[in-house]
Amino acid sequence: MKENIEVPALARVEGEGALYIRLKDGAVAEIELNIYEPPRFFEGFLRGRNFQQVPDITARICGICPVAYQMSSVQALENALEIQVTPEIRSLRRLMYDAEYIESHALHIYMLQAPDLLGYESALSLAEVAPEVVKKALRLKKIGNLILKTIGGRSVHPVNTAVGGFYRWPSTGSLKALLPDLEWGLEAAIETARWAATLPYPELEVYDYEFVATHNPDEYGILQGDILSSTGMSIPVADFDSHFIETHVRHSNALHSHTASGKTYLTGPLARLNLNHAQLGAEAQMLLEGSDVELPLINPYKQLLARAIELVEVYSEAVRLVKSYNPKGPSRVPFHVKAGEGAGASEAPRGLLYHRYVIDEDGTVKYARIVPPTAQNLPRIEADLWLLAPQVIEMSQEKATLACEHLVRSYDPCISCATHFLKLKVEELSI
Repeated sequence: MKENIEVPALARVEGEGALYIRLKDGAVAEIELNIYEPPRFFEGFLRGRNFQQVPDITARICGICPVAYQMSSVQALENALEIQVTPEIRSLRRLMYDAEYIESHALHIYMLQAPDLLGYESALSLAEVAPEVVKKALRLKKIGNLILKTIGGRSVHPVNTAVGGFYRWPSTGSLKALLPDLEWGLEAAIETARWAATLPYPELEVYDYEFVATHNPDEYGILQGDILSSTGMSIPVADFDSHFIETHVRHSNALHSHTASGKTYLTGPLARLNLNHAQLGAEAQMLLEGSDVELPLINPYKQLLARAIELVEVYSEAVRLVKSYNPKGPSRVPFHVKAGEGAGASEAPRGLLYHRYVIDEDGTVKYARIVPPTAQNLPRIEADLWLLAPQVIEMSQEKATLACEHLVRSYDPCISCATHFLKLKVEELSI
């Protein structure tokens, strides 16, 4: 590689970003993930809204993980209002989250990262030689869409989530009608995980990762839990702001996150699996124990493998939750509106998603803060690119560029999620 790497528009990621690697005297001198997608001011225009509008508004931040935004927001607001939902509501939320993992992970595994690992330009070129693989991927993803539509009213930006529960229970018959598809999907997910373990992952072991994820001792950490780090730190969600700091950087419309001590950290499938593998259900646990996979996984490209194991986990849990679905009582618990402040966090497919809200006595949002997983991972992606740099400068320009793009795509970054941070101040001028 004798010239700078310039990728003005990263392919197969959600949102708009660029990658620049600049050389000086034959060595890499500068690496930038340039996030130029315009910020969308979500935290700004949440202020002044009624709290019950928040789940539907924040769902619009992302077309792939709207449930994550709804779940983190409702938990934060329910903490502010001191609302305790019923086990039936919580189980349905968990099923809804499983559906989002199904569609997101199936999409990334087969359509976004596998073509990179197998040497294909895209999923379309993969489909030319292995159409059955792509058909399986599409069916795996579609099942997640069907669950979301059944619970949430539609498969993209579902509209049934409310603070306190759901606006209505989905019909028992409609959910149980999905069982044959879910049981097929579980077997297909197991096949996917076994196949994922055989893929040719590039060599890049990262020994200084600090993994951060939500942790729940009673279940695989997705919906809620404390925040756990591989350094041994365990904190309640309410203390997130004291331990993780966001800063502006010159080359990005997304904030960058670091620990309070200034270190990069990693959130997402590798962090979840490494920290929470003991909480996997029977099917995923059996698959992991019967494989040659050794934990902790410290190769960023193997995020695909972690997603494949999680795909087994969420399919098996979805089967169990649909079989046991028998809602009782109201779909939304009663509560009184009052002033309060609350934080909530859940695990979007790409990693930890944190929300904090302050509401007044009328239920109007006075303050909103949202920390998406991709913004947290951006400094770590750049650090991984620095580790990859000695390898790529020995490659041709074309291969070096592809290698860097592949590494970025292994994170499945959602740039659109990450670019909503800027303060918005609206003033009415007197005429």
